[in-house]
Amino acid sequence: QAKYLAQIILVGAQVVGRAFMRALRQEFAASQAAANARGRSERPQSAAASRIIGISLQEAQQILNVSNLNPEEIQKNYDHLFKVNDKSVGGSFYLQSKVVRAKERLDEELRIQAKGDKEKGWKAET
Repeated sequence: QAKYLAQIILVGAQVVGRAFMRALRQEFAASQAAANARGRSERPQSAAASRIIGISLQEAQQILNVSNLNPEEIQKNYDHLFKVNDKSVGGSFYLQSKVVRAKERLDEELRIQAKGDKEKGWKAET
């Protein structure tokens, strides 16, 4: 009896172990594919800015509710959201911090784009 019970436990552990390893490999492959897709969608400088500031360009655009990188629209939405989330009027410091980070990320993206445009213009002249 004990021999059969030990065999059943051993076989069961092997089956569970194999299933776990397969799931782990699939999860690793999916995370690699997502990372590769993210890497292709963002330019290297933009990806670096996302890592440094801790917020992606898309997330920053969602937070400030802007669809394109228009500095006036970004500033207008930032001013409004910063004021609305001010702690003195019952707002949330956490949300206000998110608004500030989003503005920093969009400002950085605008700087990267301006630098890229300047380099393109310089290369076109030569």
